[in-house]
Amino acid sequence: MAKLSQILDQVDSETILLPEFQRGYVWNRDQVRGLLRSMYLGHPVGSLLLWETADPAVSARGSSAGAGTYQMLLDGQQRITSLYGVIKGKPPKFFDGDAKAFTGLYFNVDSQEFMFHSPTRMSGEPRWVDVTQLFAKGPARFFARLASEYGEDLAEAYLDRMNRLHQITEREFQQEKITGADRDVEEVVEIFNRVNSGGTKLSKGDLALAQVCAQWPDARKEMRAAIDRWEKRGYKFNLDWLLRTTMAVATGKARFEQLAKVGAEEFRDALERAVAHTDTFLEAVAGRLGLDHDRVLKSRASLIVAVRLLELNGGEFDDRSHRDKVLYWYMHSALWGRYSAMTESTLQKDFDTVARSGVDGLIATLERSRSGALAVRPHDFEGTQGTRFYPLLYLLMRSGSARDLVTGRELTSAALESGNQLQRQTLFPTALLRGHDAKADAIANFCFLVDGDHLGIGQAAPEEYLGRIEAENPGVLASQWIPADPSLWRVERYRDFLAARREMLAEAAQAFLEGLREGTAPEEEKLSPLTVVAEEAGDPRSVQVRTLVEELREAGYAEPELDTVISDPGSGRVIAEAEAFWAEGLQRGLGKPVVLELDPEQADLPRLQELGYEVFTSVEALSGFVRRSAQEASGTHPVEVPAEPVGSAGEEHGGGDDTEKAFHQAMVSVYERAKEEAGYTPSFFLGMLADLGALGTARKLLAAPAVSDGFSNLWERGRLDLTVEAVVLRPEFAELFTAEELDRARGRLEQFGYAFAG
Repeated sequence: MAKLSQILDQVDSETILLPEFQRGYVWNRDQVRGLLRSMYLGHPVGSLLLWETADPAVSARGSSAGAGTYQMLLDGQQRITSLYGVIKGKPPKFFDGDAKAFTGLYFNVDSQEFMFHSPTRMSGEPRWVDVTQLFAKGPARFFARLASEYGEDLAEAYLDRMNRLHQITEREFQQEKITGADRDVEEVVEIFNRVNSGGTKLSKGDLALAQVCAQWPDARKEMRAAIDRWEKRGYKFNLDWLLRTTMAVATGKARFEQLAKVGAEEFRDALERAVAHTDTFLEAVAGRLGLDHDRVLKSRASLIVAVRLLELNGGEFDDRSHRDKVLYWYMHSALWGRYSAMTESTLQKDFDTVARSGVDGLIATLERSRSGALAVRPHDFEGTQGTRFYPLLYLLMRSGSARDLVTGRELTSAALESGNQLQRQTLFPTALLRGHDAKADAIANFCFLVDGDHLGIGQAAPEEYLGRIEAENPGVLASQWIPADPSLWRVERYRDFLAARREMLAEAAQAFLEGLREGTAPEEEKLSPLTVVAEEAGDPRSVQVRTLVEELREAGYAEPELDTVISDPGSGRVIAEAEAFWAEGLQRGLGKPVVLELDPEQADLPRLQELGYEVFTSVEALSGFVRRSAQEASGTHPVEVPAEPVGSAGEEHGGGDDTEKAFHQAMVSVYERAKEEAGYTPSFFLGMLADLGALGTARKLLAAPAVSDGFSNLWERGRLDLTVEAVVLRPEFAELFTAEELDRARGRLEQFGYAFAG
């Protein structure tokens, strides 16, 4: 047994260390609140598992073990890191994660609630006490102000509660220890995985990195430095990727187990070359193809093969023709998902191929896998920005002769007066397509320009501006592969417009890629990076997704991939185009991968579930799952809006029995009319009415940060008149709601183009 204060002191003195094979900190704010609440209430919080060793070869995170016996923290990292961060006001030396998860925790001495800092709720309220300051300065520091505000008797009760919280450092933790001089890292990792069944599992890459760090303690730091530098350039890589790339350079093998044969010096040299080769390839990808940021750089596995090719080629391309041929192979390997399935075995085959016959062998192998055809077809440009072919549109714009629709100038950084920033806009705006059962974010609906606001691009119908654009700058439409037939610019011909533009894009893409292969693709000066600012989608569904992702980010959850393709690892076929995808779980390394797929009819849901993914087909379903998980983690319970049976008096905002009855009937009526007139059955709406009553349902929906799934679905059908917001704003019901609630309802409807009568 050991007191928490002693454990924290041992972390400071580095007699308790974190082994290098452990992943970083992954807890979120709700888990931190739950831990502090449990500690405060005296609830059990689990024991710690420590590995007691004197082996100086065992690598520790953030420090070196040195001589003597020390203890490696195997089970309890998240809890001890959270408590250390809250109590000390800073993360421990071994910290690797987002400190926001435990920064700014407050305790309400009256309600005994824990909450992270909220200016609107806590401003001018002395009963909210900064927990870190409480531990730093002691409970007495807050007594005087509380006494002056609430009287000494109440302040004494508050002081007792602060003392009780302060005393959690005296709580004792049960410690279980693994001892024995003959224990090696692999055995300890196996024990860790067994006892940590509910936490972060260690991958083969984690174990391989642990073995590397045992020989070279600075390996993780050096690798992280390279990854951080690439991120500043706009490219995101992780440690597993760089480790596998370094292994490819050192051994020409794909499996992590091969690193056991690589010594520290050899690994250090291989890492240096792997980083240099990656830089060389990224320069080619950005400077020749214009793929200058992470969103358009697909297939990390293809990059590993390219790095292996450069290693075998002395770190350089033979010449421009050789470079272009390698880029041709890279683009096609990414477009066709060469490594979506059986990655390690496929990588090994290609490592062997490139050693025997270079890039020509890689191209021949790829052609055989595609039945002899590496051709871009019009249907390949179907789908949205998450598909593999969005980068090809971006590539054509960057490396071709695309011109600004407004000024007619080429879209290069040298020709742009505004510097290096472009806008990505939709030719047919989202609002125009409302009610037409069509997506505005189709690849073939995107264009790139400097500033189209004064022309109405992104707001008006194409028939209102495309003709004028072409007249002012002849040929500008063709430069961005936009059909010149005016009859296709009308909203009722949107699908025909997309089909025609896909034909043009496929022809241009095929010509450019074949030019790379044959060495005939035109090349101007090196392309400089551009910043592309995407227009904010104006549809409710996109707003829902953005709002949810932002809320999760603030709460300490992982960042998802947005608008991304998910491929079947067995066949490589696309099984979903997800609005958001958390590949490592909502918390990295904890739980199943999470998929938000808002067009379930276009996805293979059974296969996603078979692969072990948690699949959500509405924002509200995912939001509810997160909310329930947060309540469980924090030990709190939901505060439900009280049910308001029909006929109860509306005392809070006025309104009598008759008005409330009429409101209830109106709410039921929009449900029935949505089914009959708009072909939409609002999920869970009748259940909400039964549980919360009509007023409770309306207030709950209005209080949500984003619109409901029902609002989004009705918007797509052009029937915002059937939303709860529209019912709330009927003059006869205004007395039932506050001015703030009415403003929120009105603002939502106006935001998405609802025209009020009169």
